[in-house]
Amino acid sequence: MKVPTRAALAIAASLSASPVLAQSCSFSMSDMNFGVVNLASGSAVDSTGTLSITCSNPLSLALSIRICPNINAGSGGQSGGIRRMLQGSNTLNYQLYQNSARTTSWGSVAQPALGSPPPIDMALPLLINNATRTVYGRITAGQASAARGLYLTSFAGAETSFTYTSYTLFAPNCSDVTQNPTQVPFNVSAAVAPTCIVTAQNINFGNHGVLNTAVDATGAINLTCTANLSYSVALNGGLSNSPPAARQMVQAGSSIIYGLYRDANRANVWGSAAGQTASGTGTGGLQTLTVYGRVPAQNTPAPGNYADTVVVTVNY
Repeated sequence: MKVPTRAALAIAASLSASPVLAQSCSFSMSDMNFGVVNLASGSAVDSTGTLSITCSNPLSLALSIRICPNINAGSGGQSGGIRRMLQGSNTLNYQLYQNSARTTSWGSVAQPALGSPPPIDMALPLLINNATRTVYGRITAGQASAARGLYLTSFAGAETSFTYTSYTLFAPNCSDVTQNPTQVPFNVSAAVAPTCIVTAQNINFGNHGVLNTAVDATGAINLTCTANLSYSVALNGGLSNSPPAARQMVQAGSSIIYGLYRDANRANVWGSAAGQTASGTGTGGLQTLTVYGRVPAQNTPAPGNYADTVVVTVNY
């Protein structure tokens, strides 16, 4: 009776000394940095991040492993399924996607409004498998009103939960994969640049036989500047580099004197020196500044088309 007992003890000792074999995966995610972005045009801005995966398979009988990379909203939160970066109380909308066309959102089982996590399946014949996946980011269009500065959202702690499990024949749905929850921290950031976009409308004084009375006309300067950005607009002296009220339109050696002003009464000249510029604060939307022109009464030169070119400079 004692011999079998000793044999049983020997077998038990052998079993306890053997390692427990199971699949194991580790993950890392690069930060997604959109860099310095110009949103004044209202266009979308794209960037990418990289998810790296390493899975080991020490002699498992399973054929594959399914990974469910759940990414929640991050510290910036979300609104209507769109993620947000924050700068104090200011927000910047963006989204994460599974594909380069940015049509399929990358989301989470826990927050389905953001979309679904893309299941990643890896075969297990090898002892160690490595894979990478691109995460596609986009700052959504139509955010010219975003204030300048650095925006950030953090995916720390429970904001990510990458789960995985092995399977033999049929892959489980990610909603059923709760094993091995792993937190994978990363950040998403963007710096909104202070920017102004400017266009100008020509001033046409029309056709006149004689210049025995003043002739008035107007033009416009259209500005789209980053919200809360202070700016000033200067006009140079034209091709002749003349004073603001004595610019010259020329044709074949002849000239017509004219002036440009900031007010309808033509009392405040518009030039480039101190006290001659127009100023304002950007809203992120279109702002229009009227340029008031006047050709004063003067000797009428030879007939012809008279023109000048004035350069608009926006300082901010």
